[in-house]
Amino acid sequence: MSNPVNYFEIGTPDPEISKAFYTGMFGWPVGPPSDASYSMVNGEHGGLWDTSAMGGGSWAIFYVQVDDVASAIDKAVALGASVAVPLVDNGAIEFAHLIDPHDNRFGIWRPKVQ
Repeated sequence: MSNPVNYFEIGTPDPEISKAFYTGMFGWPVGPPSDASYSMVNGEHGGLWDTSAMGGGSWAIFYVQVDDVASAIDKAVALGASVAVPLVDNGAIEFAHLIDPHDNRFGIWRPKVQ
């Protein structure tokens, strides 16, 4: 399948409560936070993002891997989406958050090294 759904992310203004919930619910191990307040969940399968420093948003989203994040953003906007988090390049990956025409948040991403 091209463009697979292969990652999830939970945005939370209270990572300790979210960590306790998802660990208790599914037994997912949550790693320590990085300098960017991001913790890996269940190995490399997902992430828990502390959003308290950026307005305290909450979300649970899936990520779709694409070949070109910038082009995918343009295509999504042309199809009626809006951009929630513009393209971010952190050196290892590029990603963005989009809002579909029915206000559902989803992510797109691309690893820079494989």
